[in-house]
Amino acid sequence: MQPRNMSMSGVVDLAAVKAAGEAKVKAEQARAETARQGGGGAVPPSALVIDVDEAGFERDVLQRSAEVPVVIDFWAEWCEPCKQLGPLLERLAQEYNGRFLLAKVDVDANQMLMQQFGIQGIPAVFAVVAGQALPLVQGAAPEAQIRQTLDQLIQVGEERFGLTGIAVDAAAAGPEGAEQGPAEVPAGPYDALLEAAVRALDANDFAGAVQAYKNVLSDDPANTEAKLGLAQAELLSRVRDMDPQQVRNDAAEKPGDVAAQIAAADLDLVGGHVEDAFGRLVETVRRNFGDDRDAARLRLLELFEVIGPEDPRVVAARTALARVLF
Repeated sequence: MQPRNMSMSGVVDLAAVKAAGEAKVKAEQARAETARQGGGGAVPPSALVIDVDEAGFERDVLQRSAEVPVVIDFWAEWCEPCKQLGPLLERLAQEYNGRFLLAKVDVDANQMLMQQFGIQGIPAVFAVVAGQALPLVQGAAPEAQIRQTLDQLIQVGEERFGLTGIAVDAAAAGPEGAEQGPAEVPAGPYDALLEAAVRALDANDFAGAVQAYKNVLSDDPANTEAKLGLAQAELLSRVRDMDPQQVRNDAAEKPGDVAAQIAAADLDLVGGHVEDAFGRLVETVRRNFGDDRDAARLRLLELFEVIGPEDPRVVAARTALARVLF
């Protein structure tokens, strides 16, 4: 998935970038089928927070993610931070009034789901949008950060997949229900340029996307969305004409070839093998000195930008990089 706002905590799986159009079509088809069958009507506020298990995961999460972003809260009764984060997410689900659905998963009763999402610790919050998963929050987080992440998630769902949320029965919500929901965010001065970058990516015009993001950064060097979007567009541009088999053969046969290892790391990341990409470059930095070491280090920092600084895999790789550098 290629989200429009890339400042979200967590990875955006680049293997899904090229599948974004297909996922959008599937989401639209699923919504059309739901409407044809008479579904998709307003739901009571209580339906915005649901308990999910392994048996109902496909129905309650994957299928529902074709009409609304589904936020998954992985928790356990013994987890003290979960007791703070869980109620906050439930309150926000009501406040956002159908813009996202909160699915709560008890990890003690659903070990397989925990393993499938690669969760190492809880609380952990993921999202599924049009069938595509991405991590949002790991551990306890302040409300302001969670709100920002949710706003970005909703924007991704709307702009990339046409997910406008689910209608909530105002009568069932009570007299205060009509005033719930986040305020509309005013359009920023760079919306047109950022939209141009997204359209260029959709058309596989990576050079055009790179230029559009650079146009934003020329006026606003700190623009997080443009910085992360640029890193992704440049990565996709680099791998576009690669022969994957040849690149991987070169990397395997020439472990000391820095350029070969850098190219293979790019492919690893595009294929969703984030830890492999980071580990390959950290090892390349460890083995080399001078310009070769610097080239591998700089590429690793660029790949960090693609994933996002708060992702735990980036945090771990930064620590590993520091160990080999110092």
